[in-house]
Amino acid sequence: MKIRVSIADDHPLVINGLMQILQCCEDITLFSTFTDGEALLSGLPLMPPDVLLLDIQMPYRTGDEAAPLLLEACRDLKIIALTNQDSTTYVTALMRAGVSGYVLKTSDADTIIDAIRLVYQGGQFIDPLLKEKMVQETLQQKKGNPRITQLTRREQEVLDLIASNFTSQEIADQLFLSKRTIDNHRISLLMKLDVKNSAALIKKAMQLGLIRQ
Repeated sequence: MKIRVSIADDHPLVINGLMQILQCCEDITLFSTFTDGEALLSGLPLMPPDVLLLDIQMPYRTGDEAAPLLLEACRDLKIIALTNQDSTTYVTALMRAGVSGYVLKTSDADTIIDAIRLVYQGGQFIDPLLKEKMVQETLQQKKGNPRITQLTRREQEVLDLIASNFTSQEIADQLFLSKRTIDNHRISLLMKLDVKNSAALIKKAMQLGLIRQ
C-alpha cells in the first residue's frame, strides 16, 4: 500500500518540485495539494492523507495555526513542517503541537523522502542540520551556559514597535514590509521568548532588557 502524501504550500514552484520528488518513489503517491490555509482546513479532513507536507507560512491561516486543528480533525494524520525557518525554538514549539517532522525547504530529495517514510511509520524526523544545532545548544546549557535570547536586527525593530503599541499593519507600513512578514516576525518573537501573546512578550522583553528606550 502506497503512502498517500498531500502538499500544502502557496508557491507553485515548491509544489511542482515536491511532486517531481514524489513521482520517483514507488511507495509514495501524491494525494492532494492546497495553496492556502482556508482551503486546507476545509478540504483535507474530507479526504485525509497519511502524511501532510505543510508550509508554515501560508496565507489566510499559517501552518502552525492549522496544524493543531488538522491533528484534532484527523487523528491518524502525520504532519511534516516544511519551511525556511531554521530556529530550534520553532522546531520545539511545533513538535509540542503534535507535528511529527521538521524539514527545511533547502533539504535534498533524499531527506524529504526519508522524513515521509519515517513519520508514516510513527517516528519523528528533524532535519539533520537542525538536529545538530539542537544538540549543541543542549550541551551548552548543560555546561551551565544558558542560551541568551538573540534577536535579529529586524526582530528588534518589530519588537520596539510592538512595545510602542503599533499593530502589525502599522508596523508593516513603517518598515515597508508586508503584514504577513511582520506576523512571521511576531511569531518568531513569541517563540524565542517562550510567551503566548503580545502583552507577555513586552513584559518578558523588558525583564530581559531587550526593549530599547
